[in-house]
Amino acid sequence: MIERIIMELGPWNWMVLGLLLLGAEVLVPGFFLIWIGIAAVVVGALSLALWDAGFWTWQVQVLVFLVLSLVSAFAGRALMKRDDVSDEPLLNRRSAQLIGKTATLQEAIVNGHGRIKIGDTTWSVSGPDLAAGTKVRVTGAAEMKLTVEAA
Repeated sequence: MIERIIMELGPWNWMVLGLLLLGAEVLVPGFFLIWIGIAAVVVGALSLALWDAGFWTWQVQVLVFLVLSLVSAFAGRALMKRDDVSDEPLLNRRSAQLIGKTATLQEAIVNGHGRIKIGDTTWSVSGPDLAAGTKVRVTGAAEMKLTVEAA
């Protein structure tokens, strides 16, 4: 029965396959089936134009589909590749947002380690030995530790 349907559809098989793949893209997580679906639709359009040509056998159609699937997948990957350019590049890097800010040492820096309070957070700092209450400027940030110098 399926073979009879496939034979009766002729060049429309590729269109049906393409539309099924494009529909599956909605249901399946990821962003991959769309490129294979586009390849199937293109082979379907070529099949409509070349169906009566002697060289357009099912083997050639499958080969064209495979090549177009690869080309469209790589082109889609290049098209969708992001440069990760954001208008807020430090959005999730809170410690890096503090570089350049000034604060007062809450605990003296002794042997290179101390603490400051900026906003509602107390930060561990490193820098030259300074007394508590000294104004400092944040000059760097590494993970959750700030580097400071006297302001």
